[in-house]
Amino acid sequence: MSSDAKLSASKQQRFRIPRVPFWAQILAGLVLGVLLGWLARSADVGWLGTALTKTGETFVQLLKLAVAPLVFFAIVISITNLRKVSNAARLAGRTLLWFMVTSLIAVAIGLTIGLLTNPGAGTGLTTRDGAEPESAGSWLDFLTGIVPTDVVTPFTELNVLQIVFMAAVVGLAALKLGPKAEPLLELSESVLSLLQKALWWVIRLAPLGSLGLIGTAIKDYGWGLIGQYATFTADVYIGCALVVFGVYPLLLATVARVNPVQFFRGAWPALQLAFVSRSSVGTMPLTQKVTERLGVPKEYTSFAVPFGATTKMDGCASIYPALAAIFVAQIFGVDLGVGDYLLIAFVSVIGSAATAGLTGATVMLTLTLSTLGLPLAGVGLLLAIDPILDMMRTATNVAGQALVPVLVAAREKILDLDAFHSAKSFSIEDLDRDGTGPAGAEGKTGAEDDAEDHAEDDARAPVPA
Repeated sequence: MSSDAKLSASKQQRFRIPRVPFWAQILAGLVLGVLLGWLARSADVGWLGTALTKTGETFVQLLKLAVAPLVFFAIVISITNLRKVSNAARLAGRTLLWFMVTSLIAVAIGLTIGLLTNPGAGTGLTTRDGAEPESAGSWLDFLTGIVPTDVVTPFTELNVLQIVFMAAVVGLAALKLGPKAEPLLELSESVLSLLQKALWWVIRLAPLGSLGLIGTAIKDYGWGLIGQYATFTADVYIGCALVVFGVYPLLLATVARVNPVQFFRGAWPALQLAFVSRSSVGTMPLTQKVTERLGVPKEYTSFAVPFGATTKMDGCASIYPALAAIFVAQIFGVDLGVGDYLLIAFVSVIGSAATAGLTGATVMLTLTLSTLGLPLAGVGLLLAIDPILDMMRTATNVAGQALVPVLVAAREKILDLDAFHSAKSFSIEDLDRDGTGPAGAEGKTGAEDDAEDHAEDDARAPVPA
């Protein structure tokens, strides 16, 4: 290489604009959103408030746009991929068992915190502040609503539970057909890859979406709202933190016998996106990617993560309904007994699929309140604070959705420990460089991805004179 070429390469390296980490972009979006929301509310800047609202709504709508087909094809492929895994029935059973165990632990923590802190006492809220929701969940609707009346409505109305049902039927039928179903499965895999790539472009907008969502919450409700719901808000965040940073590390250390810090290091990208997007399904491709990087076999991950994204909700379906039920009962002056608390635990474990991994947990909350006979007007008391609560709830959901596959894989001796120990936090630019997107289309392990990253870093280094 000539001296001029070496000098040019050195200058390009020297003056290259530093890459801003994704977490820093999201943090900047949150801070700027708070400031702009406060400005729009205090100075009554109408156009700014509208801009914040539209920005947040557009980001959420883009996430939801891909939800229906993404869930359908992900579930179909996840079920058919089980044919490539030995002891598939055992893995599926163990996965479901750990979903239930961790949900029970989470709801127990929620109930304990609620009983200790009395979140509904001293809020200044009254029964007149509540309003019944436009729609409510019930056990009859939950049980009868699983089967759709046609194949189009679940997609147009975004009924994720019915979409999961249809996808499960198609996946099981494809398994029975065997080779005859291969063309359909190849098409499904191609469509799924396209959807995941398109969703990844939406994920790149997460910092902007976080700006709009948090800005809208501050603009609409201000800081006074947080004061009224201070105890309840703190309870939700503390409960979720205890589960994520207390229960999960304990399970990783004792059951999987792996380093919890390494787990969070690898899963961090999915957790931060979940916190901002407030959508488990929207985060699903990234959750699947980080789980694969943590050494869980791709064939098992492609089943466990989509399954978990629609049914595994420790934040939205366990901690939150438990605390919300106590909160509403105290506002309306209803005494709950031991039987009611057991019923809350039962609803949390069995009815969690009703949340469907979408933004918000209103369906699960109305299902819990109606089962306990509490006034549904209590839902209206919580809708105002919901966006702030939903961030932590969704991050907890996604942490559990990545945790369980690691636990099961470790117990079944199929966890790649070398990949787990070499897994590192990565940025969206890393995924764009290797062309795999969040779902890891090429199926690389964490160690292989790290090796490629180091090789590319070496290639970009200044050429020695």
